[in-house]
Amino acid sequence: MRSKGPVKNPFLKKIMAAGRLTGQGKLAEATLAIQRALSSASQAGAHTGASWPATASAGVIDSPVVLDGLVREHEAKPSGAGDAGAPVRQPASTRGRFVASSFTGASGTRAFKLFAPAGFEGDSLPLVVMLHGCTQDPDDFAAGTRMNELAQAEGFFVLYPAQAARSNSHKCWNWFSPADQRRGAGEPALLAGMVRHVLQTHPVDPDRVYVAGLSAGGAMAAILAHEYPDLFAAAGVHSGVPAGAAHDVASAFSVMKNGPRAAPSWPSPGSTSWPNGDREARADARSRGVPAPVIVFHGDADATVSAANGDAVIAAALAGVDAVPETIEGVGARRRTRRTVWRSADTGADAPTLAEQWVIEGAPHAWSGGASAGSYTDPQGPDASREMLRFFLAHPRRRR
Repeated sequence: MRSKGPVKNPFLKKIMAAGRLTGQGKLAEATLAIQRALSSASQAGAHTGASWPATASAGVIDSPVVLDGLVREHEAKPSGAGDAGAPVRQPASTRGRFVASSFTGASGTRAFKLFAPAGFEGDSLPLVVMLHGCTQDPDDFAAGTRMNELAQAEGFFVLYPAQAARSNSHKCWNWFSPADQRRGAGEPALLAGMVRHVLQTHPVDPDRVYVAGLSAGGAMAAILAHEYPDLFAAAGVHSGVPAGAAHDVASAFSVMKNGPRAAPSWPSPGSTSWPNGDREARADARSRGVPAPVIVFHGDADATVSAANGDAVIAAALAGVDAVPETIEGVGARRRTRRTVWRSADTGADAPTLAEQWVIEGAPHAWSGGASAGSYTDPQGPDASREMLRFFLAHPRRRR
């Protein structure tokens, strides 16, 4: 039965207004009205924790428009936007969206989840690609690294590709397979294609795209940084191994236990011998001359992947470069750390860092500073997520 008096509940009034807009065929405006109603309700409720939603259903509720599992921003200028399309800032407590989807390329199909922060409409935002370790998935990795919390606070997208069990029974990225180590083929091509797809469908700044990973994900991040410096501006390798250090399962275990025996024997990004690489990408890589800058985290008590691999990742990043190191001893959370920064010897003390390494005393095979809500985390260590973000944002991609 219809109420005779005015509706006093603010939330209900907004939902009813959205219904009227839907009846008028104004679907975009109706969706935005629903989003605002839900946002207001969540702010008035009891959600005060530090964690953000880690399920697709929670993310879809808050999304403006979801087509084929992807968040699409409205073309219409939101009500209240400033002149010249100035970004509309929402309250800091507004929840972002964590949406599930999938991408299909020539090398196969992979699921992924994408976190889009709320309150940054109108901005071209950075993108951080997070590659999980073995046995993990996007939800687990997001919970453990708390990268979505940082993304909401600082304003950037986070893409979590998911390895398929059919491709690796333990859901490890196949970093040790020659077919998955090269540009233009295998998992590197699939992941690069997924990233480019997100760039095409979301307001991402193409000069601020970064990749980070843990363990097998860290190894794949090193490969992507080496093979696609035209796409990734910088990389973070946590408890991983250098690109090209293994060629099968047996050599992978050897590298994990002892570190690589020698530097990988393959062309540098400045070479013209990349398979299936387009001419523009190769020219751009030649102009840079070296892989993307890298930040490395590794525990010296890691019993799964030897800390010697962290040294090798740094050595590969600095190959052929005249760099000057600076080492700082300190304490991060409850563990002692040794942080070393390498800068170019040619440009003075104000030069941007070429590489950065954190060696964490007593830390196991786990994401430093991570939350216990996720697997393979070490809450006692320095905050790897925050330090990687700092490093990333100081390294936008340089075009020549």
